Amino acid sequence: MDAPSKKKPAELSIGRNMLWNSAGSLTYLALQWAITIVIVRLSSGYDAAGVLALAMTVFNIFSPLAIYRMYTYQVSDVKRENTLGEYATFRIITCAAAFAGCLVYAALTCPSSTFVAILLYALFKIASLVIDVLHGEDQLNMRMDYIGKSLMLQGIGTFVVFCAVLACTSSTEAAIAGMLVVTCIVGLVYDLPRTRMFSRIKLGISKEKVLHLLAYCLPIVLAAIACAVVPSVPRQYLSILGGDAALGVYASIAAPAAVIQMGASYIYNPLLSLFSQRYISGDITGFRKLFGRALAAIAALGIAGIAGYMLLGPWILPLVFGESISAHLDLILPVSVMTAVSALLWFANDLLVTIRQFKNALIGNVISLAVAIPSSLFLVPLYGGNGVSFSVIVSYLAGIASMVALSAIEQKRKKK
Repeated sequence: MDAPSKKKPAELSIGRNMLWNSAGSLTYLALQWAITIVIVRLSSGYDAAGVLALAMTVFNIFSPLAIYRMYTYQVSDVKRENTLGEYATFRIITCAAAFAGCLVYAALTCPSSTFVAILLYALFKIASLVIDVLHGEDQLNMRMDYIGKSLMLQGIGTFVVFCAVLACTSSTEAAIAGMLVVTCIVGLVYDLPRTRMFSRIKLGISKEKVLHLLAYCLPIVLAAIACAVVPSVPRQYLSILGGDAALGVYASIAAPAAVIQMGASYIYNPLLSLFSQRYISGDITGFRKLFGRALAAIAALGIAGIAGYMLLGPWILPLVFGESISAHLDLILPVSVMTAVSALLWFANDLLVTIRQFKNALIGNVISLAVAIPSSLFLVPLYGGNGVSFSVIVSYLAGIASMVALSAIEQKRKKK
């Protein structure tokens, strides 16, 4: 590991790390969502919002390549097999590849008038992903308050600048460029000095290590893609059978429920380094206790989230979307359960990455995708929008069961 440039700050408790990570993540996500609403208010029509939505969509196509599941890998690298500089360099390489993909895709498929906005948005997201590598080092050193504060600064800064620039210039491109500048400033002025207290950042990585990481982590990248595709299968089938309106109603009701999944990630993400430490040290008892606590917390959050949405949804949804949504409130319970099950699947995914069972993660997610196709064909025609939720629930439960079984088999094999 690179030597630290200053005395290392003291570690925070697990509870404080969770609170700071949750507060920062929620602030950032809420303000990024608010931008998609404000852009309509500050523009004369929906054209600017459409350009921003297109830019988001194009980057999301290539985001798995940019991310390459390296954050989970990095924060579970308690043996420090790779330096911070190597992680940063590898992230720059994958982001460069993703940027090239965005450039080619935008040039071939998107209107020329949106080209600049798409590339600027890609650069904005890439800047935040590079900062994410610094956050990985912060998490390894149990100082997620730095992460939370950084995300708050990024969220507030990008929101204020986006609104101000758009109001003054009426240029979506200029507003996105403003977000890029703010993100870079936060990274350079706030994050970099703090992370350097843990490790010096010497950029550079060998060709052999790049090829090794690309090949070694490919299974978990493919697993993440398969996992993300599962909900798309029944949704697309719903669109074919019921039209865009049916999918629009479903998506509108499903969006708030995503808070359950996000909240679960805020519970277990700060624990990933601890899971890795206990597993590698052979402290299986400690690992299982930590797993039990995390699972209980996720289950409690899921139950609370389902109950909360069942209670508040019928009141809030008509206020936001109009009374017409009231005819579809039966979607709330299945959507909430689906999101809770999704949270469990992502927890299983990240846990398998943490203990380096990449093949089991891939197999489990491929099984989920395989189940999604026939279950969609059967359930969506029978239950409409609820069929989408039922299909995802069945598919993800199959994936979870597969991963648990495969992991148990591997543990027994290792004991022999």
